[in-house]
Amino acid sequence: MGKHSYGVVLDAGSSGTRVYVYRWLKAAHARADASQEALSHLPEIKTKKKWRKKVHPGVSTYGEKPEDIGGEHLKPLIEFAQDIVPKDEVVNTPIFLLATAGMRLLPDHQRETVLANICGYFQKETKFLLPDCGLHVQVIPGETEGLYGWIAANYLLGGFDAPKAHDHGKGHSTYGFLDMGGASAQIAFAPNATETERHANDLKLLRLRKVSGEALEYKVFVTTWLGFGANEARRRYVEALQESYPKMGELPDPCLPVGLRVDATGAEIAKGAMAESSLIGTGKFTECLKRTNPLLEKDAPCDDQPCLLNGVHTPAIDFDVNHFVGVSEYWHTTHELFAMAHKDKAYDFTTYQKQVTDLCSRQWTDIQKDVASDKWGNKVDERTVEEVCFKASWLINMLHDGIGVPRVGIETGGAGNEMHANKTKAVVDGAKDRGFLDPFQAVDKIDGTEVSWTLGKMVLYASSQMPAAASALAVGFGSNEPGVAMPEDFQFPSSKLPIISNGTAGTEVEGQDWHDRLLSSSYTRRVPGIVIFLVILALAVYLLFGRERRFSFLGRSSPNTGANRRKQPGTLSSKLFGQPGPAYERVMEDGNPDDEFELASVSSLDGTSGEPNAPRSGRTSGWATPAHRGLSPDQSRSSPKSKSYVDNASAMASHTSIPNGLGVSAFERSGLGARTESKERLTLAPALSKTARSRAGSPRRSPLPYKANVD
Repeated sequence: MGKHSYGVVLDAGSSGTRVYVYRWLKAAHARADASQEALSHLPEIKTKKKWRKKVHPGVSTYGEKPEDIGGEHLKPLIEFAQDIVPKDEVVNTPIFLLATAGMRLLPDHQRETVLANICGYFQKETKFLLPDCGLHVQVIPGETEGLYGWIAANYLLGGFDAPKAHDHGKGHSTYGFLDMGGASAQIAFAPNATETERHANDLKLLRLRKVSGEALEYKVFVTTWLGFGANEARRRYVEALQESYPKMGELPDPCLPVGLRVDATGAEIAKGAMAESSLIGTGKFTECLKRTNPLLEKDAPCDDQPCLLNGVHTPAIDFDVNHFVGVSEYWHTTHELFAMAHKDKAYDFTTYQKQVTDLCSRQWTDIQKDVASDKWGNKVDERTVEEVCFKASWLINMLHDGIGVPRVGIETGGAGNEMHANKTKAVVDGAKDRGFLDPFQAVDKIDGTEVSWTLGKMVLYASSQMPAAASALAVGFGSNEPGVAMPEDFQFPSSKLPIISNGTAGTEVEGQDWHDRLLSSSYTRRVPGIVIFLVILALAVYLLFGRERRFSFLGRSSPNTGANRRKQPGTLSSKLFGQPGPAYERVMEDGNPDDEFELASVSSLDGTSGEPNAPRSGRTSGWATPAHRGLSPDQSRSSPKSKSYVDNASAMASHTSIPNGLGVSAFERSGLGARTESKERLTLAPALSKTARSRAGSPRRSPLPYKANVD
């Protein structure tokens, strides 16, 4: 086994599924010779660009044909992951498929069927660790997606590992997180102390664990705004535009470059082509900002003050200490065209708005020439430029009028932002050197690692793999209920064991997950006691089986026990393990010496001697009834298996065979007639040795009349 652990996460979005593979040091290796600083960090997660792969379309397109999702969609992703994870680590590598917006829109029965088929494919076709399909394969809500993103951003920026180096004031060291996709947008941040106390019930309790086993605990606000993603906002915008010009077939659109003609979906209409309804670009970006602003729904009723957008409650944001990073559309819209050569350039409102205004006011035919000449790089196509004017206006409105991010160079959010009052240069370089102290910064990668919510999921899981300190609670997240360490909705990174105790120091933690239970020091200290208890329990059960059953079991389980091996009678081992002593007699009920007889013993399991051709004779019933071995004289002399039975004269006399065909057991019949028949048959048996003795308490016996054939 290697020193690294691996994890696989599939991000099942609306347009496709992307697999990510992550790696980190196992606890023993991470702790070996680690400095105090290293022990105080979270596990170090590694990934590479070549460790991710995407396929199209999304899993939600399999709602009508869920049985095809394995072979058509998942197979190439699984094979890709299996090529990266070492073969001997696959069985220890957890796999997660977490679906987002597209799957949320499917009918319930289709969604459940798709998830069931995904789970079945993983279980049948892979050896990845999948202890709980319901937890490893699921549709996650927007709030969970936002929380994972918040974990990823703060993990990469260092807010968890080096809080003093990221002190934003008032003891605050974490960063806020903004994400915008096509259908929805999310926000996640840790409010200041005043807002945390005021809105405690609105926060999520998040618990991580350092390499040392000590817990890190945060209280985070997370919410999602459905319909506020870039594509859904565009759809709502077009509907509002059509209502503004109800009788016009061609609608003037200030959010398109001059002369660009598109349909309601945003697809370009070729020059000269006829269309029932179309939008024609006017390139007036200032008017575009005004038309997109009402889409924020700032006037929607707010039942739980304060609210930001669409009447959704959000604690007040203190921009003195809350500095946000934005991913997805926040980064693509601000950097793909306007800062393509400077990926780490800071967002500056004044400069950005001027750049967008200049681009959108140009003729579309001129812009097409720039695209053809790769002015913005070969990854920027015409559709990207077509959409940038609307997306830029929507982003600016969301950031500044919606969320309230101060406009650097124009507005300040408090004393912490006064340093930015005079920064009006085009783009502020070296954002990371300032520790992202601007109110907002768009990012795609930090130190070469993509800021993805899938990384946040893996940070949560990897930290749960670190053995817990004695008082550390379980890793995961749930509702923040004051005074409650483990809320009922607490979600673990993977499967959990049943609740054992109440979470006090030095005991198993209530709701602690299965990794924590097995790896925690308190559990480990109890292992010897558990082992001793199990040994005593097994011994008690073994003794209750009875000597004959124990002997039968041993005879079947080992070639050197039971019928093929004898120990001297009277030893402790024979009493414990059921190995029989010397043959003894069974006294008949009437006590008549003439009716007494004795049989040599055979295995009580099947009545055979263990030899291939031995006759089935001497079968008995009852616990202590001896059985007949059924060995022929030749077998007794020559068979290696019978050697132990003829080592002394007494044993030879006791195990002399009954001739073939005469070894029918008296106990296969019943009643007095059976005993009489047995007596008649046994007159042919060999005489007992003079040294043979009855067990204590048996009536004195006289030999049965028998004439031995001395020839």
